Amino acid sequence: MSKDIRIKKGLDIKLVGVAEKNISEVKRSAIYAIKPEDFHGIIPKLVAKEGAEVKAGEVLFYSKSDERILFPSPVSGKVVEVIRGSRRKVIAINIAATATQEYKDFGTKDASNMSAEEVKNHLFASGCWPFVKQRPFDVVANPNQAPKAIFVSAYASAPLAADLDYTLAGKEPELQSAITAISKLTEGKVHVSVGANSNSPLSKLNGVELHKVSGPHPSGNVSTQIAQINPINKGEVVWVITPQDLVIIGELLLTGKFNATRTVALTGSQFSKPHYVTAIAGASVSDLTKDNLNTDNTRIISGNVLSGKQVKESGFLGFYDNQITAIPEGNDYEFFGWNKPIFNKISTSRALTFSWLTPKKKYDLNTNTNGEHRAFVVTGSYEEVFPLDMYPMQLLKAFMYKDLDEMEALGGYEIAPEDFALTEFICVSKQPHQKIIREGLDLMREELG
Repeated sequence: MSKDIRIKKGLDIKLVGVAEKNISEVKRSAIYAIKPEDFHGIIPKLVAKEGAEVKAGEVLFYSKSDERILFPSPVSGKVVEVIRGSRRKVIAINIAATATQEYKDFGTKDASNMSAEEVKNHLFASGCWPFVKQRPFDVVANPNQAPKAIFVSAYASAPLAADLDYTLAGKEPELQSAITAISKLTEGKVHVSVGANSNSPLSKLNGVELHKVSGPHPSGNVSTQIAQINPINKGEVVWVITPQDLVIIGELLLTGKFNATRTVALTGSQFSKPHYVTAIAGASVSDLTKDNLNTDNTRIISGNVLSGKQVKESGFLGFYDNQITAIPEGNDYEFFGWNKPIFNKISTSRALTFSWLTPKKKYDLNTNTNGEHRAFVVTGSYEEVFPLDMYPMQLLKAFMYKDLDEMEALGGYEIAPEDFALTEFICVSKQPHQKIIREGLDLMREELG
C-alpha cells in the first residue's frame, strides 16, 4: 500500500520546450569525456594514462580517500587526453571511442542470492558505487557508514524534466534486480516515490515502500521526500539513487556489462524539435544536438534550468544527467524593466506582475537575472516556495558566515544545493544560493565529518 505525500509550498515553472515522447538514435560520439568535478568531493587518482586502451567498465581513476571507489570508462576506446588545470588538477579524461562497443565482463549475478557484502563488493569492482549518493553533504556515499534507509525519487518535478514514466518504460527487470540488490545494503526500507497519477514502472516493484507524491516543485526533490518520510538527525545517513542509475546497476547484474546508456531529454525553446535521444554518459553535446539546436545567443545546460551546469556546444553530457536544456541567453538590458507592468515573466510577487492570473501559461524565459547582486532583502518570499521545515533565510546566512553550530541546528544535514534552486530563482537580492549551500556543506563535511 502506498503512502501519499502532498506538498503545498513550491513553484511550478512552466517553460516552452517540453520534450515530445519519441526517441531517436543519434550517431555515437567520436570523443567521450569523464569529468571528476561531476563527483563532488572526490580527489581522483589516475589509473588509465594517456594512450591506454580501455573497455567499457574498466577503471579510469579511483578516489584518493577510498581506493575501493572506482570510476569506469563509459565506452571502449583509447584515452587520448587527460586535461589538467592548475596544480595539475584533473579536469577531464577524453576517450576516443571504438566503432564497436566492447564491455568488460563482470559476470551475471542473482541479486536475491547475494549477501550485503557481495553486493557492495560487486558495486565497487564494476564502478557502480558512484551512483550511490548520500545525505548529509550530497556526495558519493561513504561505504563505511550504514544508511538507515535508501531513497529513490521517480517523480521529476523540475522545469522541463524528463518524463521518467516514459524513459523507464520496459525496464522493470533491471529495476527489480537493482532494488533487490541495494535493499541488502540497509537494515531500513527502500523508499520509492512516484507521481500521484503516474504509471511508473517502479510502482510495481517488490521490496520497496511506495509513496505517491503530489504538489509543485520541489516535491520531486529527494530532500523534500526524505523530510516527509524519514528525516535525518545528526549522526544518521541515508543513501540516494536515481532511477536511471538503478537501470545501469540492474543491467550490470543481469548481463555482467557496465552499460552507461541512458535516455536523454532535449528540452527548451532553442531546440527546433525537443524530444528524447539515446546517449551514453559523457557524450558530446554537439552530437546530441546536431541539426536541432538554434545556436544564436543560446545557453546550453547539462541538466535542468534550475540546478544544471552550463556547457558549451563543444562540451559533454554530465555523468549523472539525463537532460540537456537550451534557452535564450539573457544578456540584454531591459530599459525601465523595474518600473513597468510585466506579462511575459514568472514571479511570486504581484507587484506589477501578472503570471498569477495565468497559472497554466508556458513562458519562453531567458537567463537574465533582471537585477544585480545586492545585500539580502528580507521579504518572506523564500518560505512560500521552500517546503522543508526550516528557516531558509537564516540557514543561508549561517552558511555565509560559516557558523557550524547554527548550520547544524538549522538543518544543514538535511539539504542539498538543489533544494535552494527555487529560492535562488525568486531571490530579489540575486544571491547565489546553491553556491552558498555547496560551500557550506563542504565546510561541514571537512570539520564535522
